[in-house]
Amino acid sequence: MTLEDQYTDRKSLRTITGKTVDWDALAKDCVCFANGAGGRLLIGIEDGDALPPAGQKVPPELLDRLRKRIGELTVNVQVLPSLQRAANGGEFIELAIDRSPSVASTRDGRYFLRVCDTCQPVLGDDVLRLANERPGRPWEAMDSSVLRGATDAGKLAHFVQSIRSADRVKDSVKEKGADELLTHYGLGVDANKGNTLTRLGVLLLGTTADRRALGTAPLVQAIKYDEQGQKINKWVWDDCALSPVDLVDAIWREVPDFRESYEVAEGLYRRSVPAYDEKVVRELLVNALVHRPYTQQGDIYLNLHPERLEVVNPGRLPLGVTPRNMLHASRRRNEGLARVFHDLGLMEREGSGFDLIYDRLLSQGRPAPVPEEGADWVKVTIQRRIVKPEVMRLMTEADERFQLTQRERITLGVLAQTEGMTARELAVWLETEGAEELEPWLGRLVELGLVQRVGRTKGTRYFVTPDLLHDSGINLPTTLRRIEPHRLLELVREDLRRYPRSKISEISDRVGAEVNRSQLKRALAELVRLDVVIREGARSSTRYRLGTDS
Repeated sequence: MTLEDQYTDRKSLRTITGKTVDWDALAKDCVCFANGAGGRLLIGIEDGDALPPAGQKVPPELLDRLRKRIGELTVNVQVLPSLQRAANGGEFIELAIDRSPSVASTRDGRYFLRVCDTCQPVLGDDVLRLANERPGRPWEAMDSSVLRGATDAGKLAHFVQSIRSADRVKDSVKEKGADELLTHYGLGVDANKGNTLTRLGVLLLGTTADRRALGTAPLVQAIKYDEQGQKINKWVWDDCALSPVDLVDAIWREVPDFRESYEVAEGLYRRSVPAYDEKVVRELLVNALVHRPYTQQGDIYLNLHPERLEVVNPGRLPLGVTPRNMLHASRRRNEGLARVFHDLGLMEREGSGFDLIYDRLLSQGRPAPVPEEGADWVKVTIQRRIVKPEVMRLMTEADERFQLTQRERITLGVLAQTEGMTARELAVWLETEGAEELEPWLGRLVELGLVQRVGRTKGTRYFVTPDLLHDSGINLPTTLRRIEPHRLLELVREDLRRYPRSKISEISDRVGAEVNRSQLKRALAELVRLDVVIREGARSSTRYRLGTDS
């Protein structure tokens, strides 16, 4: 049974059979799926369960009641309920929700959108964005009026050969002829409706002239800058001769900076490392080409600075995706183009492309990518040089020994480049909803002894095991910020023994600026709770002294 994701959600049968049925909440969930990519609600399966209760029975009349009530409470939402029986004999309702060709809403005028496994409200100007991003017919599927026979013969032959040799394509698809493949991938208009190419078909397989006639085929500029910000070189792909698939290879091949390397110290030896990781650059290019709005003109810019690469794409992020949730949120703007790239092995599965970028960069001791969004552009910046070469050794040895998951590698890479993080800081960095959502990212790191955890609840702190840092040659500053909580408590206690009735600012000055104020405040609060320290006064006049028994 499929667990909850962008296309699936589960609800208890009590939501529609109890004494107080919350039809509004159910209608909201249907609107979410209708404004997304469609999906299904499995009603009768509890959260956290994969199957309905054994022997559960669903009254048949519920299906008609469900369909009728959702129709009364929503606008532009089409649902189809069906009765299903699980392997354990329990029954449940599968409520299929179609993707709405126009904006869906509740009857009282509220809008929602499914992003990952959550339902998010759409408010204000974002309602207009939602309407603009949801034309009755996607740009890719629109008829180009270009005959199928007018494809570029070389591009068509290469496409067919690539599909037939791709590992991700089913055998039944590989057996199709060239014309059938055009229909299968949405590159040609349905044969019953005409003998022409869709706009996606022209974009990928059309001639240069036909691709240029689209008006929004991607144009790419790579510009190199010196230390003073002056342009010193430029590469341009603006003649529409290449399809998006061809552009990725051409850009990587023709920009010499992508094949530069430099040496980093590794103990007594020196190691040559590439200036830019090929998989990272290719994934950034693919993201720019696949997720850009093809209803909007604008060039893709690759800004090559001495210390960084900026990839700037026209348009904004898809609604529901922000620079703060790119590790989790996933919405395809061009479904057909993404499908072709995925089947050809040119991009990761949905939602995992940015995970790969984070994984590769952090595992190499490089800073994480920095995404930004402007009024009509999206920019992702990656650094050219490795900040902490020693992290590579730590990550390589840990992965070879324990076969870490991608999320474990990302978390270990983050912690290895810092002096440790509180649960809240780590949650912010990993873009999780809160500290309680960290477990999937920490995985086995604590159990394997790669990461240590001290403190409790919000005060929990995570850091890479010091012995591992030492063995890997990572020379992080030895500051009191890394001091273990029990040592800090003893340090504060000794300070108050020497200097009774001190303010927190005075204690901070003596303990050292490396211990941040929030850490010191937590330590004092813990000593007060244990009756070791007495707190006197309030606000700015607060002073601390040892208790009589201390």
